[in-house]
Amino acid sequence: MQSVLNPKMNDELAQLAISAAFKGSWKKAIEINKKILKNNARDVEALNRLARAFAETGKKEPAIATSKKVLKIDPVNSIAKKCLTKWKSFSTDTKDKAITGNVDDFLEESGKTRIVKLLHTGDEKVVNYLDAGDEVKLLCYTHRVSVSTADNKYIGRLTDDISMRLINFIKRGYEYKVLVKSISSGDIRVFIREISRGKGMENIPSFPQEKLSYIAYTPPHLVKRHETPYSEELQE
Repeated sequence: MQSVLNPKMNDELAQLAISAAFKGSWKKAIEINKKILKNNARDVEALNRLARAFAETGKKEPAIATSKKVLKIDPVNSIAKKCLTKWKSFSTDTKDKAITGNVDDFLEESGKTRIVKLLHTGDEKVVNYLDAGDEVKLLCYTHRVSVSTADNKYIGRLTDDISMRLINFIKRGYEYKVLVKSISSGDIRVFIREISRGKGMENIPSFPQEKLSYIAYTPPHLVKRHETPYSEELQE
């Protein structure tokens, strides 16, 4: 009889699997994801994580087979489609390395971090090789900032407001670390973290706190109503 894990336990195992991946403990990640799949063989997220773990340990064929399982369950799953293309081009050499960055890299800090959706994304072949957690870099131009891979392949560009702000700060000595936050069809988001500030700029944050917009509002009980000739006419 198949054992049944409660949803909370499955969530805990999923977090352990993600943590193992970030630490580069791919064999442990394989074990944990397999445990989740014993309880629910159609858990698409666990299957995608398992495929990644297989690939990172040089197990190309199991990685491909696992991604195909995902597509049988969810034919339009963008992660599985992207990974299947990637796994097919991999050699069988064991990589067994950690994902760039770690869990703490994605902790948000007021004024120091910002998640940005990239505009005008690049070649699909380049994008297909990206994974959440990959470190990328900023390339500054006169009026825009592009995001590229470590070997200078274009990924996309930042929004104009963020671009102008970062161009100004980078000129003044600010340094940033940029990681891929998420990838889906036509949607790439990066996580930008301020690493250091320029001399004399210690009190100026890279990203000001977003302000809430308020609409002027007067509570009804404070409104003094006056009868108008028009209202009197309606009452007659």
